[in-house]
Amino acid sequence: MKVADLFKFRTPEIRALHLTWIAFFITFYVWFNMAPLASSMLKSVDWLTADDLKLFAICNVALTIPARIIVGMALDRFGPRRVFSVLMVSMSIPALVFAFGDTMTQLLVSRLVLSSVGASFVVGIHMTALWFKPKHIGFAEGFYAGWGNFGSAAAAMTLPTIAITWYGGADGWRWAIAQSAIVMAAYGVYYWFAITDGPDAKAHRKPRKALAMEVSSWGDMVKLILWTIPLVGVLGILVWRIQNLGYLSTTGAAIAYLAIIAVVGYQIVQILRVNVPLLKKGVPEDDRYSFNSVAALNSTYFANFGAELAVVSMLPMFFEQTWGLSAAAAGLIAASFAFVNLVARPMGGLVSDRLGNRRFVMLSYMFGIGIGFVLMGLLDASWPLIIAIAITIFTSFFVQGAEGATFGIIPSIKRRITGQISGMAGAYGNVGAVVYLTIFTFVTPTQFFYIIATGAFLSWLICLLWLKEPEGAFDEEYYVSSVDRLIEEQEQAPLKP
Repeated sequence: MKVADLFKFRTPEIRALHLTWIAFFITFYVWFNMAPLASSMLKSVDWLTADDLKLFAICNVALTIPARIIVGMALDRFGPRRVFSVLMVSMSIPALVFAFGDTMTQLLVSRLVLSSVGASFVVGIHMTALWFKPKHIGFAEGFYAGWGNFGSAAAAMTLPTIAITWYGGADGWRWAIAQSAIVMAAYGVYYWFAITDGPDAKAHRKPRKALAMEVSSWGDMVKLILWTIPLVGVLGILVWRIQNLGYLSTTGAAIAYLAIIAVVGYQIVQILRVNVPLLKKGVPEDDRYSFNSVAALNSTYFANFGAELAVVSMLPMFFEQTWGLSAAAAGLIAASFAFVNLVARPMGGLVSDRLGNRRFVMLSYMFGIGIGFVLMGLLDASWPLIIAIAITIFTSFFVQGAEGATFGIIPSIKRRITGQISGMAGAYGNVGAVVYLTIFTFVTPTQFFYIIATGAFLSWLICLLWLKEPEGAFDEEYYVSSVDRLIEEQEQAPLKP
């Protein structure tokens, strides 16, 4: 696949790609529609404080992690067309409630529920994998993610103008947020009718059970349990932060911790219910896959996307304080980290396609991330600003290229459970963001960059030891096992009375 192919709009798979990245773009636009309007909210709502907005920011990512796991399961069961459409339409409701909420409870709860829209990323990853062949999947996934993810930057650039210029007045921010919600709902309805789950009915292969990820060995089941615990367990950090801000009582926090433990326990039970019977029966040799590769890619997304979310939130202040820049200038320079996404992420997928060795590309990008953040840790006021900007762009290039390379591998690991693998890896990106942002509250920017670099090097080591080059990663078609064919035959068999 070439870059020029992106302009062949009449080609079914290219049309599907554009329809899907636009859907992702809109959901991220809505997800990040609060931060650009924060100052307008404080001016127009006299009972809101800056601490309230910090709490909303925490809530804005709180449910994204479990939502990506749940959505990943739904994808394998219902297909991405239905899931994406339902997600866009349903999430427009809390967005509208937030837009016109007039109590603290309404704003808090609606923002918490709306954080689930962040799961949209894994939906499009699955849809793109259904439309593109293994040898082209890297570039297709990278383009989808790079351009769709730009929705957050587009929100920052356009929403203040819409609120002030188009609507004006004290409630301009409300109408700007409401407008984004209505657009998302309308596109969700359109998406339902505009696309199918792949070029034919065989493209979407369902797992036997979508309640938990299938594994191939007893050892892999133990690893799945161990890697599942942090996905919900990390919410304990968010509860702790909310309690420290004074918005949650000791009793409320205890209830929240018990709920987290209960959810983790439920997930472990589902893993056992799905996999113990399959493992006792025996997994056919041609249906086996190594969970080590899934774990390795979880670590890469923790270290690259988690780092991106964390760094973007602190970079403007870092430039402002280190070089004495104005807030506007520092923000513009920091935005270069996001703008690189438009090119770097598709390029990461393209390089993964062209070099013929996805594992080597992944290792190279993760090592580059480590080097980049080590260099950023060396930056101080004695460095010329232009050099600092160049190092920032260099680091961003590797961070976002690695993100593209990660999802260039995922669809080839195990076709039948691509949604669940994507959901798990995507969720680990948010886990990384929560962990890194929490660490940042205790360290200096220099120490923070070194810590992120350490995370990247650790992920590189995990990939070196565990990540395997996917079989058939550059074939014309995805591998179909005997179990895949059996499931397909069972679905096509006429229902007996």
